[in-house]
Amino acid sequence: MDKAGKTYTARFAWAMIAYGLVLTASVLILKSNPDPDAPWRIPVALAPMIPAMFGMMAFVRYMGSMDELQRRIQLEAIAFGFGGTAALTFGYGFLEGVGFPPINWTFIFPMMIGLWGIGVAIAGRRYQ
Repeated sequence: MDKAGKTYTARFAWAMIAYGLVLTASVLILKSNPDPDAPWRIPVALAPMIPAMFGMMAFVRYMGSMDELQRRIQLEAIAFGFGGTAALTFGYGFLEGVGFPPINWTFIFPMMIGLWGIGVAIAGRRYQ
């Protein structure tokens, strides 16, 4: 792994560790006070987004340090993840119209990440 990859891995790992800690604290705090009208619940619920944004910024910086081939692979993989998620969620929306249960929005991002990973494998093989 090159220097940029090591830097990205370290930054992303720290962001995800912070995300896990903040998410755990957020859930525990929200469960300890069941008052749904408390105004502080909104920022506490959104607090995990702060370290998640640092993870995203680490990835964007890493993309800027990649060579052209790696950028192309990542672009194709992201397009696959984005397009695949769009098609799957759009199609499932029609199924909800005929009685399927609504999908929880928190599953959309993991689906996109999973499809992006598949896209990296596909695009990476093509350029070997």
